[in-house]
Amino acid sequence: MSDFEQNSAQKEARRSTPGRPWTPQEEPRQDALGRYLAAVAAAASARSAEEPERAPGTRPRTPDVPEPPAGGPPVLRVRDVMQVPAACVPGDMPFRDVAHTLAREQVSAVPVVDADDHVIGVVSESDLLAKAAVTAEPRRHGPVGRLWQHHLYEKGHGDTAATLMTFPPVTVHPAEPVADAAWTAAHARLKRLPVTDYRGRLVGVVSRRDLLWALIRDDAEIRAEVESLAGQHLLDPRAVEVSVENGVVTMRGRLDKAPVPELLASVRDIDDVVGVVDDTEAV
Repeated sequence: MSDFEQNSAQKEARRSTPGRPWTPQEEPRQDALGRYLAAVAAAASARSAEEPERAPGTRPRTPDVPEPPAGGPPVLRVRDVMQVPAACVPGDMPFRDVAHTLAREQVSAVPVVDADDHVIGVVSESDLLAKAAVTAEPRRHGPVGRLWQHHLYEKGHGDTAATLMTFPPVTVHPAEPVADAAWTAAHARLKRLPVTDYRGRLVGVVSRRDLLWALIRDDAEIRAEVESLAGQHLLDPRAVEVSVENGVVTMRGRLDKAPVPELLASVRDIDDVVGVVDDTEAV
């Protein structure tokens, strides 16, 4: 991931920050979001180079993606991070019971399944709000009101999960790479994705948070890779002290300055490195 792509992802994250007071926890959250966006951008770039873009929710050409050759880097799959079992509701579940299910499971949306566990749609808090709004005020006047009723009338007058749900559902397959699932979630602006088998039956659910923590490596892993690079570039790798916080690498120590620029460039190229601070001194 180049510095340009990382900076672009971070700017996009800042633009999406809600207008609320800045807190000590906000900066790490934004760093994580920037790293997530950078990973999604990298996945999109790799996909466009390999094949034409698929529409959100459509499957790869085959349900099972081949594993990488022996010795290659492992590919994290949706099956490795999905939540099992997945909360779901039947299509005939009444409106109030759907609301209670969302509250009990502490989620914003659940898949709707038929008698054979096929995912037929997704019902979310926004779908339930449409029902509640129409119930509270069935008629609105003026052009805005008519437009509002045009979009919400059918859904707002439904009484079951099947009549309130959004369809067709956007789903992912257990064998899909996590990076592809992250791109699907970002492109469709969804917080949770049902995971279905090749017959469309529900086998799990994956959230944006699951994808986020699967895509970004923790600071300890980044530090280990930086220390490995130091061993390749420096005669005495023990002369440099490496620390990593929220993806920002800080390097300290008294070093021969000759190999330092090449080392710093290699560290910046590490995936999930947000920035590099050079606190080294020349010997």
